[in-house]
Amino acid sequence: MEYNDLMDLVADIGCRMAMSGAETYRIEESINRILSAYGVRSKAYSVPNSLIISILADDDTPYTRLCRIDSHGTDLDAVERYSNLSRRICAETPAPQQARIWLQQTQASGKQYSFPLYLLGNVLAACGFAVFFGGSLRDSLCAGICGLLLGFVMHALDRVKTNTFFQKLVAAFAMALAAYAAAGLGLTDNVNTCVIGALMLLVPGLLFTNALRDIIFGDTNSGINRIVEVLLIAAAIALGTGAAWNVANALWGIDGSASAQPISAVLQCIAGVVACAGFIILFNIHGPGELLCLLGSGMTWAVYCIVQASGGSELLCCFIATLVAAIYSEVMARVRKYPAISYLVISILPLLPGAGIYYTAHYAFIGDMRAAADCGTHTLAVSGAMAVGILVVVTTVRIVHGRLMQRRRRAA
Repeated sequence: MEYNDLMDLVADIGCRMAMSGAETYRIEESINRILSAYGVRSKAYSVPNSLIISILADDDTPYTRLCRIDSHGTDLDAVERYSNLSRRICAETPAPQQARIWLQQTQASGKQYSFPLYLLGNVLAACGFAVFFGGSLRDSLCAGICGLLLGFVMHALDRVKTNTFFQKLVAAFAMALAAYAAAGLGLTDNVNTCVIGALMLLVPGLLFTNALRDIIFGDTNSGINRIVEVLLIAAAIALGTGAAWNVANALWGIDGSASAQPISAVLQCIAGVVACAGFIILFNIHGPGELLCLLGSGMTWAVYCIVQASGGSELLCCFIATLVAAIYSEVMARVRKYPAISYLVISILPLLPGAGIYYTAHYAFIGDMRAAADCGTHTLAVSGAMAVGILVVVTTVRIVHGRLMQRRRRAA
């Protein structure tokens, strides 16, 4: 057995999955299953910045690989491709050299949206969410321009390899300052909806979802690590928008008292789907999964509206809508043999409390600490309701799957 080649192979696959945004359990499970298919006893341990793999050879000689994962992105197409490669290797168990060729082919077959389409994704997401949160057409256009600016800033900062916290802070500051400048020129009806619409581009939806799934699957260290990163990113967004507010208010003054316009549930669903179409591009999803993800997002918000119309509280609406989104993602994952995360992260986007993050920071920077505390507490409560919804579905699926596997082993 060529243990070194095999270790290099699984370490490379695991690192590529991690850099693409895969969940911790998926990385560890893929590595262990591949090694088990070759008859090798293994243990894999993954946290966001490193991967450790240990095996025992036939003569009980230990082999270990430690890999540092420096950069993370959001490439759900790559997560799907590497997951499919892992299944293929487990099914056919080729020689490690042949599996390496398959890995190279998988890497070369990757699809990426062009930079103009990446910018279009930013515009669609910002425009859609501006209307979704009650903005007018002028607010939507302004949010689209801010999203375009944000895309340029994030791309430039990513090329010079700045850290995530700094990227989010600078991007939030530039985007919010542009929105407040537009408000100072009288180009918007409600500057808050402009900022919130573009702000949703910075909300770490995939990171938040992966953190919850890691904790649910027992990967506590990784889950807590990701939760801390989510909180740091939220703080960076708050600091960036708050600093922009103070600068703009000192230079020309801002009237942020305008309230969001009431819009129909149908228009909200349409706007939410348009916004999620932008994230389809940003998360690099291709093929039939594009339409299925959009269907999930529209269905999730439709359920939210139905529960709300029935008299349910916001927390109950978020909980039930998240249940539906999680069930839908698990069903689609098993029907199409693709990772559930692709469907889940897009489906729950309309539920993410981007407005809560913005208003918490807004109230804090204007000195209304009571309102900031109330808004922050409510934002955490919404996040908790979503977490519980995902927890219920994923835990139930794991229990059912475990029992089915036990029955199959007994029958065999």
